[in-house]
Amino acid sequence: MATFSVTKVIDGDTFEVNPGWKWNNQTGSIVRPTGYDAPELGSVFGALAKDQLTRLILGKQVELGAGYRIDRGRLVCDVFVSGKRLSEYFSRY
Repeated sequence: MATFSVTKVIDGDTFEVNPGWKWNNQTGSIVRPTGYDAPELGSVFGALAKDQLTRLILGKQVELGAGYRIDRGRLVCDVFVSGKRLSEYFSRY
């Protein structure tokens, strides 16, 4: 798995990495992890989800595992933090 630095958290289930990723002849920097779907920012728990993700990964290293597709410019893939699947931190969503 490749390691990336998280440079920006966009919402509770979308973030930006550096360096950018390359997958199936496409490149980008936005990642959408598999395994959970956080509330949207305008919803009751959306800001809470973003804050939780920010505290967990902003400025830290993540590993990007298997990629599944590109969705609206985001690589949808397995993401790991300290060897643990990111979705395990957000099982309630």
